[in-house]
Amino acid sequence: MSTERQLQEQKQENQEIVEAILADGSEPDAEYTIEHHFSAANFDRLEKAAVEAFKMGFEVNDAEEMELDDGSVIFCFDAIAYHKLEVELLDKACEDLILLAAKLKVDYDGWGTYFIGEGAEDEDDDEFEEEARFH
Repeated sequence: MSTERQLQEQKQENQEIVEAILADGSEPDAEYTIEHHFSAANFDRLEKAAVEAFKMGFEVNDAEEMELDDGSVIFCFDAIAYHKLEVELLDKACEDLILLAAKLKVDYDGWGTYFIGEGAEDEDDDEFEEEARFH
């Protein structure tokens, strides 16, 4: 898929996700933890992406190794931001990160966040994490 097409699809998805989260009753004015997901089979490329994301102002967690269903191994990390759930902010971040991923030949795998509002559970609750994470 071309980078331009990926950007267009991601922007449409951003709008749909934000609408769904808010329609479910999540707080519109809260500060959200936004986790942008990256992966690559090549650890060195992924590490470069993490360094660049950090330089862009994102908090970056440690890379993890993950075995896929076919037995192959990939590495992944999250670039984390904290802000309101606004489409314009998400579009800008996604554009910057998709372009970074394309430049360094790693995969940008979208973003996720957590429901904030009445009925939300503590983020440490594994059951909550499975049910209330959006991405």
